[in-house]
Amino acid sequence: MLSEQAQRLIDKELTKYPADQKISAVMAGLRIVQTELGWLPSEAIEAVARYLEIEPIAAYEVATFYNMYDLKKPGKSKITVCTNLPCALSGGTDAAEYLKKKLGVDYNETTPDGLFTLKEGECMGACGDAPVLLVNNHRMCSFMSNDKLDALVEELKS
Repeated sequence: MLSEQAQRLIDKELTKYPADQKISAVMAGLRIVQTELGWLPSEAIEAVARYLEIEPIAAYEVATFYNMYDLKKPGKSKITVCTNLPCALSGGTDAAEYLKKKLGVDYNETTPDGLFTLKEGECMGACGDAPVLLVNNHRMCSFMSNDKLDALVEELKS
């Protein structure tokens, strides 16, 4: 199930930890496989566990705890809006509500055309830049006014 490229990248992560602590690389392993596949089906989570020589439940615990892992296939663009208290007080929940209306979906839902999945996120470490959101776990967007949200949605549509 794991590609040779994924195995090489996981091996590189494993060098950061003591040989008897392979479980320490589980987050990185899941991220690597999700980046390759676009999401984490059960088979992929179990493949990471086998590769790291850990119990599958240990990989499932991580994959189900953190919202950056997608256990069902997301839309082409996954937008995660920070609604933690500092961001909420600075417009994070307003930005999320605006996106819900604009996209016609709630949290953890995907638009019928498969283009967007909306997620609620916790602290992204940029409270002073609120409202803050992540696109596909890799691109952070700050100070997201309604105009900026409109522009982002249009950009992601193309």
